[in-house]
Amino acid sequence: MPLQDEDRSLLVSYRENGDERAFAELTERYMPLASRLASRYRHTDEPMDDLVQVANMALLKAIQRFDLERETAFSSYAVPTILGELKRYFRDHSWSVHVPRDLQERAAKVNKAIDALSRKLSRPPSVKEIGEKLALSLEEVLEAMQAAQAFDATSLDAERPGEDGDRMSLGASIGDEDAGYELVEYGASIQGTLKGMDQRTREVLQLRFVRDLTQAEIAEQIGVSQMHVSRIIRRAVSELREAVVTEVS
Repeated sequence: MPLQDEDRSLLVSYRENGDERAFAELTERYMPLASRLASRYRHTDEPMDDLVQVANMALLKAIQRFDLERETAFSSYAVPTILGELKRYFRDHSWSVHVPRDLQERAAKVNKAIDALSRKLSRPPSVKEIGEKLALSLEEVLEAMQAAQAFDATSLDAERPGEDGDRMSLGASIGDEDAGYELVEYGASIQGTLKGMDQRTREVLQLRFVRDLTQAEIAEQIGVSQMHVSRIIRRAVSELREAVVTEVS
């Protein structure tokens, strides 16, 4: 049985029959994913144990809230739900960069609207939908969302352990920007574009942004060069970004 069908079977057993064993099995299956998502914030000042706990709690919410009528995989709902909870955790804990009080309040309202609309629509809301709910312009919503990212600032000169046991700056450890991470939160709104892509492209995106494999690991798994994987991701990301922009406009 494919993994997606197994997930749905477990969800039905838990949600409709109250099968706690199905709930435990589904939780155990996706806890490694929650931990990997939490590890994206390992360079912050927050304890890793706390981040993992937040991610695990978000996973439980995803299991309880997932709409069984959805045709998408559970993972496509769980990933943005977990990332959203992690981001809210940071937003609620600190503002390390000065942000005007009115902008902080607007960011909080946008955050609450995103949470409410996500529950109502069973998918992440678009910027346009957030603006309509709060009577804000697209620019005001985007400004608030950007301001919310000011919760934690780490100097690029801050040292961290290197692979060989030596010390290196955070800036030196950062590679090229991976533009695709932002797309995971829009997964539900770009399903049409995803379905129109060929099987190889969908497989690469699944491995990169759901299973969180590196480009090198993906290349080895599907038998192509890392450069070819990079081209597939860049092309797909460009198409998906256009789909998001079209929806917003």
